[in-house]
Amino acid sequence: MTLFTKPSQKFSSGNQTWLLRILILLFTLGSCYSALANGERNYATIRANHSKKRVAAKTYKHSTRLKARSVAHKAAKTKAVKAERKENTTSSMAFLGAGNARVAVRDQHLRGAVYYLASGHGGPDPGAIGHYGNYALAEDEYAYDVTIRLARALMEHGATVYMIVRDPNDGIRNEKVLKIDHDEVAYPNQRIPLNHTMRLRQCTDAVNKLHRKHKEAYQRMVTIHVDSRSEGQTIDVFFYHHEQSKVGQRLAKHIHKSFKSGYKRSQPTRNYSGTVTDRTSLYVVRNSHPPTVFIELGNIRNEKDQRRFLLADNRQALANWICTGLQTDYRKQ
Repeated sequence: MTLFTKPSQKFSSGNQTWLLRILILLFTLGSCYSALANGERNYATIRANHSKKRVAAKTYKHSTRLKARSVAHKAAKTKAVKAERKENTTSSMAFLGAGNARVAVRDQHLRGAVYYLASGHGGPDPGAIGHYGNYALAEDEYAYDVTIRLARALMEHGATVYMIVRDPNDGIRNEKVLKIDHDEVAYPNQRIPLNHTMRLRQCTDAVNKLHRKHKEAYQRMVTIHVDSRSEGQTIDVFFYHHEQSKVGQRLAKHIHKSFKSGYKRSQPTRNYSGTVTDRTSLYVVRNSHPPTVFIELGNIRNEKDQRRFLLADNRQALANWICTGLQTDYRKQ
């Protein structure tokens, strides 16, 4: 028995036609699928490229804005710095006198510090009087000259300085004998009274009002005097502070240390015997709100002590040493 029939050796012409059609259809479908796949890939590529371009454009735009802001910020900062420098270097401090009114700020070591400087007496009260030959030496004139030199030195380091006693026409002077006058005024422009207590209250009221204005800033009060004792008594520069003010004591000690160093450099063989003590009974020390140091420069009646403030270079050295002590105090606050 025959289980399988032998296949025909030939397709009929009809079958051949259908086979050809099927092959053509398959080829066409393959071509279409390939074209579709290529189209999708091209579309994806185009979208990716477009997305990259958009990101690049956004990044460039953002970067350009940042650069523009940075340039504007730098320009504004530069302008502000130039304006500050111009203000610092061209401010006219007329009270410093001709040739000294323009103060060039050398650095900013005391930037943020506020100082109230008060020379002793003034106006109708010349203070202690000494004699140099035929000339009278008034305490208020020499204390004022050292104080005004100190003011200039502090401003050169960026400090804010208030001269509580000010002479409208006596700036920094280099003469040995300083002419006595009575035209000093108290801050801001008050006539100084003759009455001792009223004068001291006027000074402390001005300082305390400014102290409230500056609130949390570093603030210090420096009052400078020349003592009067017997002609034969030589004394060194010494300092007073409030007994309950540790900050005031530290301030006085820093200035005292500056004087010790100054004398060691300039007069190595000299024994400096200046002291730092509390003296709360002094009106200005007791009633001023900022930490206060009260400085006595020497005995105006003693010939040896007079050399300390008769020479302009010595008065400048006194101011510089006080300034150095104040810088140390500010740096170590």
